[in-house]
Amino acid sequence: MERGAIDVADLNGPFDLQATVESGQSYLWNRADGGTYGDARAYGGDEWYETVVDPIPGVTDERVVVRVRQRGGARDGTVEWESTADAVPLLTHLLRLDDDLDAVLDATPDLPLLNRAYDAYEGLRLTRDPTFPCLISFICSAQMRVARIHRMQRRLRETYGDVVELDGEPYHAFPTPAALAARTEGELRDLSLGYRAPYVQRTAEMVADGEARPEEAADLEYEDARDSLTRFVGVGDKVSDCVLLFSLAFLEAVPLDTWIRTTIADYYPDCERGSYADTSRAIRDRFGGEYAGYAQTYVFHYLRSGGE
Repeated sequence: MERGAIDVADLNGPFDLQATVESGQSYLWNRADGGTYGDARAYGGDEWYETVVDPIPGVTDERVVVRVRQRGGARDGTVEWESTADAVPLLTHLLRLDDDLDAVLDATPDLPLLNRAYDAYEGLRLTRDPTFPCLISFICSAQMRVARIHRMQRRLRETYGDVVELDGEPYHAFPTPAALAARTEGELRDLSLGYRAPYVQRTAEMVADGEARPEEAADLEYEDARDSLTRFVGVGDKVSDCVLLFSLAFLEAVPLDTWIRTTIADYYPDCERGSYADTSRAIRDRFGGEYAGYAQTYVFHYLRSGGE
């Protein structure tokens, strides 16, 4: 096992581990105390978060178990880690520690709602999750609260994921496309996936068989990329936008979920244009275009957590 630490003061801008991994972007991290998505504090104390990550081209050539916690605040804290490999490149990739967060937020509009959200959750960064797990997570997200989505993904990992050890302790990787493709609808329903079960099975089958690869969207222009992901069963425009934003680094994407549609109705009603595509363009412009997804994520977490 390797261990290390990252000084937050060495990053470009603040970092809040809990706000980042418990803000509805990622469902691949478990809090060691079992409290994931159970407490919407601005800062995460010193709880350990754990995940298993399959090889990522240019980042790691092997499957890695990583545990991470934050000591101290969003500008002066320390991010401690334990892992089966050097975790610094992996954490930098997954948690976007290479973003200049102050510059990103300065590039978004000076809107009162955004400013309140930024102040409440200083250091929240976007995630860069592996694409297949991200896709499956958001297929499962329809009509679900974030805590239930997380429990659903944890059941998938613990039932069908490979076991990897760190310091003698077992951790579960996310199931491979082939592992999920081999499941029956009934087996997936037994994990409380409900009507989403056949969507997960068929999408996994498409990936496992090479019929389609979600990563291909990364090479397209934004709206073409969103359309590309709707090839997968159970994926509409909103789920596509989630995958683009939280995995494939389309930082302009603004998923129009219930919270953001409510935000539009309550704060920016002129952005409602009738269709998903037109409303999406309007709210992206209002949130500043290039980094609109950052603004969206802060607003989502702020309002969902009872900000106002």
